[in-house]
Amino acid sequence: MNEARRDPPLAEADPELWQHIRGEDARQRESLRLIASENYVSRAVLEASATTLTNKYAEGYPGRRYYEGMDFVDPIENLAIARARALFGADHANVQPYSGSPANLAVLLGLCKPGDTTMGLALPAGGHLTHGWKVSATGIYYKSVQYGVRRDDHRIDMDEVRSLAREHRPKLIWVGHSAYPRILDFPAFAEIAAEVGAHLVADIAHVAGLVAGGVHPNPVPHCAAVTTTTHKTLRGPRGGLILCKAEHAAAIDKAVFPGLQGGPHNHTTAAKAVAFAEAATPAFAAYAKQIVVNAQALAEHLLARGYTLISGGTDNHLLLIDLTNKGISGRVAATALNRCGIELNGNSIPFDPRKPFDPSGIRIGLASLTSRGLVASHMAEVAALIDEGVLAAAASNGEPDAALCARMKARVAEFLAPMPAPGL
Repeated sequence: MNEARRDPPLAEADPELWQHIRGEDARQRESLRLIASENYVSRAVLEASATTLTNKYAEGYPGRRYYEGMDFVDPIENLAIARARALFGADHANVQPYSGSPANLAVLLGLCKPGDTTMGLALPAGGHLTHGWKVSATGIYYKSVQYGVRRDDHRIDMDEVRSLAREHRPKLIWVGHSAYPRILDFPAFAEIAAEVGAHLVADIAHVAGLVAGGVHPNPVPHCAAVTTTTHKTLRGPRGGLILCKAEHAAAIDKAVFPGLQGGPHNHTTAAKAVAFAEAATPAFAAYAKQIVVNAQALAEHLLARGYTLISGGTDNHLLLIDLTNKGISGRVAATALNRCGIELNGNSIPFDPRKPFDPSGIRIGLASLTSRGLVASHMAEVAALIDEGVLAAAASNGEPDAALCARMKARVAEFLAPMPAPGL
């Protein structure tokens, strides 16, 4: 073969990059992965993500493209659409958004005009940047009103939601979160939205897998549109999805393309189709149920060790923990725990007196560990490892001894070894 035409594998073509990827593979195998927005995808999802579909441009929609050669791309996207609609019971699905934030922007573009008033859960109360927070385009180009949670129990204050909605008459109300550990009351939000003539839009990026698995209520019947990422608890590739009522389909599609995006990532669309099929199985329903069981078991073990849980526990996949009584900030604790093979993130808590970059809390999610096959009986050891790392970090001003970190990393790897990581 002509040397100029050789097509070497990545390990040979770019060994420096390959070593970094292999290192990440090892880290995912051997770490206690507790970041609430992460998961492990299946081998099938990984394979679909790494196909020649990445070579194909496909601006437009099935049957209405701006390029030729759609013999297989159109059927793949139609398959993903059909599976998404069936999984969530939606009139219409757009599978092209690159991620959750573009999906949220597309809904705003499709259902609102710049300058319209929207309402969303405040970021410090567990909301998401794209629900109107001031540093996001959703808070810059739209007039945003933020609702919060009660001080006493950290639950969404529906009386405040109703009062603010009546006062500001928003065009759109967001219901969703990035760090709220309780069930979302979609019918109550829908009642308020109907009263003030607002579109209700649910962002279920964190709980989509729980919705698909039947352990969290489905917002689709109550909402004009529903957005989600396709990773997190849904266990698909990094990407976004919009579901909506038939009356909004044309506006949503136009907002995604040409409003915000060019050609979709066809390899990701294929991987979404695989994930939607997996999420429609009884095995996935059992998985979703186990996530919640595991999260609640871990909550009980952490409470027993003196940890303060926001809202007192959890109904979903995540825990939000106030570390104030442990004498350490969330950021410092998360950094130290990462050195010990325990991966989570510092996170603001409601009414946090500390700054967002160095908050009082940490956020924990159970989707990844549940994908590895961990069950409730494993949560005592998970809690013990977290506690040991936090106490060591607090005692050392965030700089636990390197030897201790190495020992903990080895313990974590040994603990996880009998439960292999999917896809790896």
